[in-house]
Amino acid sequence: MNTAPEILILTPIKNAANHLETYFTNLLKLSYPNAHISLGILEGDSRDDSYQMVLQRKPELIKHFSNVGIWQKNYGYHVSDTIPRWQPSIQPMRRNILARSRNYLLSKALQEQQWVLWLDVDIIEYPADIIEQLLATKKNIVHPNCVLEYGGLSFDQNAWRGQNKQFLSQLRDEGPLVKLDSVGGTMLLIAADLHRDGLIFPPFRYRPSSPIKLPNDTLFIETEGLGLMARDMGQYLWGMPNLEIKHK
Repeated sequence: MNTAPEILILTPIKNAANHLETYFTNLLKLSYPNAHISLGILEGDSRDDSYQMVLQRKPELIKHFSNVGIWQKNYGYHVSDTIPRWQPSIQPMRRNILARSRNYLLSKALQEQQWVLWLDVDIIEYPADIIEQLLATKKNIVHPNCVLEYGGLSFDQNAWRGQNKQFLSQLRDEGPLVKLDSVGGTMLLIAADLHRDGLIFPPFRYRPSSPIKLPNDTLFIETEGLGLMARDMGQYLWGMPNLEIKHK
């Protein structure tokens, strides 16, 4: 009998108190066997009670999942609440910190799992069988379509293809699975062996080893840098434009 692959769900959080209840509720609704799911959460630089709230949930989570790890690492990075997190001027430092957080969490949490599912804390809806659907593609790196409204435009605009940046919502007519040139991190499934082989989220601008035409307005750090690094490792990036997940 085939055993279900071991999945590690990883989520970095910051000021996430308003999202945690929905986040945990959705995790507990997953149809994938809980005995084959481990969970890793890294809190950093929060001004709210995110860390304490996660710690309080740990006893319950341990009853449901194979393993639960919770860590805290502060980088001293704060911006005013009046500045939107997508404002261009803060992106280099913001994504540098996010990349470092992801890499730190990965280094702490990854054990013998076969797959890593990166999941943002503010994803509010996804199918209960999302893991099964992603695994069924048999692709080493695959990304669903993160939207604000079902059938609407892609919210995660770090997942795109081509110099003109076609997002997943623009690729729906191409079928269930499309090649991408970049990925985002709202929800991203990666074969764990790629991380073991050195695939990380670069906290610096990543330069591909072979000349390729790239958009000029892109930082190529964090998830976009990971996409270029994966390409240098001989991997393809894949998106599922018609498998939608919802962002708050």
